[in-house]
Amino acid sequence: MSEDEKGKRFLELIDQQNTVQWSIIAKLTLLVKSKWNSSQLQADIESLVDTHSEITKELNSLDKNDSIL
Repeated sequence: MSEDEKGKRFLELIDQQNTVQWSIIAKLTLLVKSKWNSSQLQADIESLVDTHSEITKELNSLDKNDSIL
């Protein structure tokens, strides 16, 4: 992958990560309002956290070869 492609992918991943983070916050807010009594919201949050972890792993892998990122 070229440095230009890495840069574009980096920006895409940052955007995705931001979207997931806001989704996590929204779901957590709803879960608190439900007095922590929603297994569906808990499952949704677990899934979002997994997605966030995968995005973070990919972001970290972009810089393995001492690129400009």
